[in-house]
Amino acid sequence: MICIINGPNLNLLGKRQPEIYGSTSFEECLRDLRAKFPDTPIEYFQSNCEGEIIDAIHRLGYSTPDCKGIVINPGAYAHYSYAIADAISSVSLPVIEVHISNIHARDEFRHRSVTAPSCRAMLTGFGLKGYELALRALGAGE
Repeated sequence: MICIINGPNLNLLGKRQPEIYGSTSFEECLRDLRAKFPDTPIEYFQSNCEGEIIDAIHRLGYSTPDCKGIVINPGAYAHYSYAIADAISSVSLPVIEVHISNIHARDEFRHRSVTAPSCRAMLTGFGLKGYELALRALGAGE
């Protein structure tokens, strides 16, 4: 099992700023990912609350023995949440950070991710395809 964790405002994918994030909802994306990786259970969690994201990382890292890794899009928390970075560092699971847009081509405050150094890798600017790439990197479909 691999878990995808999405942070704040990502519940609005398909509606919010389609010129940046596209017009596909995450529910549609998740359906497509599950179809591409039928032999890999994909759990999904989204929250607009920092503490709930931290709790999900802890649960996966310490109470979910069948979890092979985490794909996380921390949203804006990537740019200032040292608490989420610490949670990622506290688990032994591989974590890959995904950003739908190219954070380096946007507002300057988005250029730096404080959570990425705690992750195995970061994918940015691949659109929703970044989730598929991250799942493959964590062994989905093998």
